[in-house]
Amino acid sequence: MADTVREIERKYETDPAVATDQLPDLTRVGRVATVAEGRPRLLDAVYYDTADQRLAADRITLRRRTGGPDAGWHLKLPVALPEVVGAVRDEIRAPLADAPPPELTALVRSRVRGAPLLPVVRLRTRRTAHVLRDAAGAPLAEVAVDDVRATRLHPEGAGEARWREIEVELDPEGGAGRQLLDEVEQLLVEAGARPSAAPSKLARALAETAPEGAARPTGKGAERADEGRGRTAGDVVLRYVRAQVRAIVELDPAARRDLPDAVHQMRVATRRLRSAFRTYGKVLDRIVTDPLGGELRWLAAELGAGRDQEVLADRFTAALAEVPRTLRLGPVSARLRTWSVRRRAGARDRLLAALDGPRHLALLDDLHALLDAPPLRAPAARPAPAVVAGAVLKDYRRLARRVEAALAAPAGPDRDAALHGARKAAKRARYAAEAATPTLGRPARAFTRRTKQLQQLLGDHQDSVVARAALRDLATQARRAGESGFTFGLLYGREEALAAERERELPALWAEVSRRKHRDALRR
Repeated sequence: MADTVREIERKYETDPAVATDQLPDLTRVGRVATVAEGRPRLLDAVYYDTADQRLAADRITLRRRTGGPDAGWHLKLPVALPEVVGAVRDEIRAPLADAPPPELTALVRSRVRGAPLLPVVRLRTRRTAHVLRDAAGAPLAEVAVDDVRATRLHPEGAGEARWREIEVELDPEGGAGRQLLDEVEQLLVEAGARPSAAPSKLARALAETAPEGAARPTGKGAERADEGRGRTAGDVVLRYVRAQVRAIVELDPAARRDLPDAVHQMRVATRRLRSAFRTYGKVLDRIVTDPLGGELRWLAAELGAGRDQEVLADRFTAALAEVPRTLRLGPVSARLRTWSVRRRAGARDRLLAALDGPRHLALLDDLHALLDAPPLRAPAARPAPAVVAGAVLKDYRRLARRVEAALAAPAGPDRDAALHGARKAAKRARYAAEAATPTLGRPARAFTRRTKQLQQLLGDHQDSVVARAALRDLATQARRAGESGFTFGLLYGREEALAAERERELPALWAEVSRRKHRDALRR
């Protein structure tokens, strides 16, 4: 059983000659009333990574630590919190065992893929902790003075390093924030400490014990420096492709942990990537990318298996809340809950099985292989503006054909199907312009915004189509059980009215999207 703790901390370098009892008076910090110094503790941690340090490249650490109150396995995943200046990570803990626990290795599978996890560094730390408490005695933060000895384990015997650092970590229950960190930092800097140049002990250990001439972890910096600067079409497209691959990899552990919106965002990244492969077929060879597109479609379907049902259930619950009680005939809420639970049953297990399966890992390997050796065609070497603008306009023409066909279709199932096709075309045109924005600038941003509005309108319409089909099934189930289907019919009518309203709004919005001046701006 793994537990998660949010870790917010800052690290400082200090002269090893500075004694631990020479810390500044930390009660000068606003909320701090007392400082309690604990007894020194000896911590012994072995850090695991792949031979080419894929975890370290993404600032992820996996360690087995003994000593101290939290002995066990710790996996630290970075968290983006713009309001906090300092390292923010989720530390996921598992009980002590000889080998890395499966519940933690699953969370790094998208990074390591098939590579084995090896012990790479051993850190032995003598820690003296100082707990900062408020006037009520509640802990606010811990200031730890660490004397560290690092030993390189892979490659074996490559070197050792020693240093002293100060680590300031907020108590997860203390309610303190950036201001306290800032005030403590000011006192430490005045006393001679300086912010650490390394993001973690492991990063410093790897740097200081590396064999001479060894390559350093590259992580996100592995992108070519010139990508996205508008030099060539290949630069622009590969920058976008790399961003989507990175999103899929980074969102994998969040999706496994069922964090808010993670599954949805991971699904969006798969769709963006698949769309880019189709739109920019003149840049990346579709003989290579089409099979990847098929696998991305499979992954998107696995990611959407439970989410689509969850979104639909939330839609019905919200709509039902707006219906007066006098019009809720029969056990409507109970039937909705039963229907939702049954349809979502097993979706979570199915998703985890897909993410753990060989097909997903093979897809990740293939995507990284594509980035390592991009299948560039001749137009990839051309100046970016003309090539990417041509691709965006081609997707626009495809969108125009579909919207015009939908507007001409008779009301009913034929128009519903045509509008759904137009929605998919709008999404593809939007993603095409999104990828082109670094080189086309404002016109591409404006086109992205307009096609997103169109996609949302058509999406509302399609959601209503799907909702009406489900409401019809619910009404049928209620009737067979001897219950009233009136309320489901009422909700059906409201969905029908919403779809009709979206159909009325479409011509005016399409007239704005399809104005010639917008297309001309992309050509310039």
